[in-house]
Amino acid sequence: MMGILHFAKSYMGTLCVLFASLTMSACTSASSTTPSSPTSIDALQLASTSAPLSGGGALRVVKDLPAPQNTQNGNEQPLSPNDVLEVNVFQVDNLNRTVQVDAGGQISLPLIGTVTAAGKTVRQLEQEIETAYGAKYLQSPDVSVFVKESIGQRITVDGEVVRAGIFPVSSNSSLIDAIALAGGFNAVGDAGKVFVYRNIGQNTLVANYNVEQIRAGKSRNPRIYGGDKIVVFASKSKIAMNNLKDALGVASSAARIAVIP
Repeated sequence: MMGILHFAKSYMGTLCVLFASLTMSACTSASSTTPSSPTSIDALQLASTSAPLSGGGALRVVKDLPAPQNTQNGNEQPLSPNDVLEVNVFQVDNLNRTVQVDAGGQISLPLIGTVTAAGKTVRQLEQEIETAYGAKYLQSPDVSVFVKESIGQRITVDGEVVRAGIFPVSSNSSLIDAIALAGGFNAVGDAGKVFVYRNIGQNTLVANYNVEQIRAGKSRNPRIYGGDKIVVFASKSKIAMNNLKDALGVASSAARIAVIP
C-alpha cells in the first residue's frame, strides 16, 4: 500500500512539473501569436505555403484586398463559366433563351450566334447583345439578362473552422458572413490568422484579417467575392492549452488508478 501511495505522490509531482511546463509554453505561444502585419515574414510564409497559384502568376501579400477586376469597383460580379443565364428580349419571345456559359466562357443565342459572357458583368453582356441584335435584326432592342445559377458566386473556406467547404455567397457578403457559413472557428482556430486569397489578373493577392477586431468594431469587415479562398490557421496557444488539458486528464486518471487499494 505504501508503495502505491509513493507512486501516486511521485506521479502527481511529475504532473505538477508537466503543468508548469505546458502553462509556460502556452503563455509563450500566446505572446508569439499576436496578429502581426500582413507584410511580416510569418504572413509571407503562411501565404506561400497555402495558396496554389494558377497560370504561373505571382503571390503577393497586401494590407487590404482590392475588388476583383471588371466589377465596377466591386458593385457587380463578373459572369463565370457554367453560370446559367436567362436572356429575355422585350416583346420578341421567340428570342428568349435559358443558356449556360460554356467552358470557353461563351453562350449561343438565336440569330447572333456565340457571344462571350465570362468576365463581363450582366450589364455589359446586356449591352453587347443589344448591339448585336440592333446591328441587323431589331430596332432599339431591349435585352435583360438574369443570373439563375452562379458558379462564380462561390467561395472556399478551409482550415480551422467547424465545416470547411465551398459555399454560395450573395453580392454583398462579408468576411464575417463567410466564417459564419463555415460554422465559425473550431477549438484551435485563430481569429487573428484569417487569410483571404483573391485572384487579380494573373496574380494571387492575400491579406491577413483579424476577425476578433472586426467583431469588436475595431477593424473594417471586408467584402467577400465569388472565387475568394479563405484559410483559417491554428492558434499555437490554443493547441498548447488543449495538449495541457489532455495531459491533465490522462495524468489524473492514472493517479486515481494508482491509489486504488
